[in-house]
Amino acid sequence: MRIALGAAGVVLALGLSLAVVQAAEENAEGWVSLFDGKTLDGWKVSTENSSAFVVKDGTIGAVSGRAHLFYNGPVGNHDFKNFEFQCDVMTTPGSNSGIYIHTEYQESNWPYKGYECQVNQTHEDWRKTGGLYGIQDNKEAVAKDGEWFHYEIKVEGKHIVTKINGKTVADFTEPEGWEPPQDMPGRKLSSGTIAFQAHDPNSKTYFKNIKIKLLD
Repeated sequence: MRIALGAAGVVLALGLSLAVVQAAEENAEGWVSLFDGKTLDGWKVSTENSSAFVVKDGTIGAVSGRAHLFYNGPVGNHDFKNFEFQCDVMTTPGSNSGIYIHTEYQESNWPYKGYECQVNQTHEDWRKTGGLYGIQDNKEAVAKDGEWFHYEIKVEGKHIVTKINGKTVADFTEPEGWEPPQDMPGRKLSSGTIAFQAHDPNSKTYFKNIKIKLLD
């Protein structure tokens, strides 16, 4: 019994040590977590469907009806301009979602301000994961439903890059005098927060390991 307890203690100690080292490395590189893995503290959901987002097993799930979840915590005073963002995402068959950048809290409807980075493998919408919705769309699925994939977004100046599992999907620079489409006049880079989208009652999408690195 003493040996078993000793071994368990060693495993626990090693696990804690690895977690501490990993956290130290992330801090040294400037990455900050936006999600505690247990609650929606630091996040604010739109009022049109407040039950659309749930926390389970260290993930944020967008699971029912249209709604948006906006980061409103202390990191960067939830107003990001130049940054790198990353998270892991998993969709279920037929699901649609999105990650908004440079946006702001909105009680209902699709967010007016900022860009939407699309999340969609097999939903009927032809715009697929990694594209900048309505601006630089991607027509081919670059990930699979039911599997976690890594989503990266970098914004620097007027330049946006998205990567899925390390592969660049969108690479867009706002031209001088940029005029967005008339039906999406808020598609302009300025500054703002991050938001996740719950799209419709049949869409279920999950997010975890949500981090941001602020750039000069």
